[in-house]
Amino acid sequence: MSLDKPYTDIPGTTIFDADKSREGYHLNQFCMSLMKAENRARFKANERAYLDEWPMTEEQKQAVMARDLNRCIALGGNIYFLAKIGATDGKSFQQMAGSMTGMTEEQYRDMMVKGGRSIEGNRTTGEKK
Repeated sequence: MSLDKPYTDIPGTTIFDADKSREGYHLNQFCMSLMKAENRARFKANERAYLDEWPMTEEQKQAVMARDLNRCIALGGNIYFLAKIGATDGKSFQQMAGSMTGMTEEQYRDMMVKGGRSIEGNRTTGEKK
């Protein structure tokens, strides 16, 4: 039985719900494995070999190797787990968020300091202005 999901019509937004959790389970478990130094070292030494130890989809593996965090999210990744990849690469959360928006770290920081993104263009598709 499929549940009604009225939140799926927010432009540019992927909601991490139970379905996404199931879809990204192994991707997120891989990310959590990076909390251990020995796993980070193995991943950095041969990303593909380490990823192949996880029953992730090929598309998930490719998104990780490309560091395409937006694609990882679309494939069930949770940003709080995906942050482990950034940390492994020596990136701050702010740097990662900037890369996900197409901004530099400084542009992203400045936008957030000014109150974040405008609501214009970011409402649900059925919402009136």
